Amino acid sequence: MTHTAPPTLFDRSLLGRRRDRAAGSLPDYNFLAQRTFDDMGDRVASVMRDFDRAAILGGGPGLTASPAASELRAKVGWWCQSDLSASVTAGLGGPALALDEESLPFASESLDLVLAPWGLHWTNDLPGVLVQINHVLKPDGFFACALPGGSTLTELRQCLMAAESELTGGAAARISPLAGTFDMAALLQRAGFAMPVADVDRITVRYDHIFALMADLRGMGETSVLGDRPRKPATRSLFARAGQIYAERFSDPDGRIRATFEIVHAAGWAPHPDQPRPKRPGSATHRLADALGVTETSLGEKAGR
Repeated sequence: MTHTAPPTLFDRSLLGRRRDRAAGSLPDYNFLAQRTFDDMGDRVASVMRDFDRAAILGGGPGLTASPAASELRAKVGWWCQSDLSASVTAGLGGPALALDEESLPFASESLDLVLAPWGLHWTNDLPGVLVQINHVLKPDGFFACALPGGSTLTELRQCLMAAESELTGGAAARISPLAGTFDMAALLQRAGFAMPVADVDRITVRYDHIFALMADLRGMGETSVLGDRPRKPATRSLFARAGQIYAERFSDPDGRIRATFEIVHAAGWAPHPDQPRPKRPGSATHRLADALGVTETSLGEKAGR
């Protein structure tokens, strides 16, 4: 059987260079990764067990200094952080690895916990990365990740498309495709994780103008690295017109504009024989209607007859 390689959507070499450039100022712009990591800390803290060895994939600096990290330290014996950028890795402190999430260096069944607070949305083969993570987890190991969902920067997308269509008669892809909640739960199940779950955290961030939003995205190292991105840089006139449209469509009474960030959280467990499993359909010994105190209506019957 032949296997078709996944399409190369993203230029990961360019992503690494942009994160290298952003490394020095990244702590000032890392609020989204920090928020997702804090949420993961709460989720791990609620798990009634400890974890001997853990890896944190991506996310950047400052994560392990948060209150959530204190809760994690009480449950995790040892952890290492990582990043695609060696420059970012150098500033993480503690055990840290410069690695490519598409080719994880960890041995099979070597970790009890893997957290990916930011960065998996730039992988070309997300299903393959999830399979690798499942492979490096010990049985009953836990995995949690967060990545931007499909509604992220919807305002910016609309305004850039409208401005470019108006100025040039066409619009190029300038913001990458993003996963949805259902997609992530399904991908985890496809990758072999047990009890996959996914949910969404929506954040609205307000800016004075579109150029302040773009400065934040550059500071995060999150500007587009699409493989088929336009090779000619966008002009200032394009962003100026997009900014006008943005202010017309998505500004508050005080004149500031809104930017939506949709964060999809997903989690699952490496399979283990002792994990709970759904019962076989038809094996129930009690009727739901009896538990609810209602009259059961069989298929084909109309209520009230």
